[in-house]
Amino acid sequence: MSISGDNSSVAPTALACCAPLAREPLGRGQAEGIAALLKALADPVRLQLLSMVLAHPGGEACVCDLLPGFELSQPTISHHLKVLHEAGVLERDKRGVWVYYRAHPAALEALGTLFAPAAATA
Repeated sequence: MSISGDNSSVAPTALACCAPLAREPLGRGQAEGIAALLKALADPVRLQLLSMVLAHPGGEACVCDLLPGFELSQPTISHHLKVLHEAGVLERDKRGVWVYYRAHPAALEALGTLFAPAAATA
């Protein structure tokens, strides 16, 4: 119904200006994988940790690099990093006594395909 009360063109029409937000719907397996990533990132501390790792020079950081950004203990930060690693969000590399974390490229790609507008990739 138009503002003037005219019902002659009530059929829904697709707006040419609005591109779909996703390229295609997710399959069940994709949805389960991305849901696991999002569940791990649903905690503000873990989301902040991922952003800090991504922003760190070289794209990797150890707990000692991340600890000053929080008022949390080292074991608590390590626990959150472990959750991110187990969910596949982060990869880790042990070097002597230190463990360095970096974002897992497949996780970033999966999240990117979910949130990247279809028009941006066309």
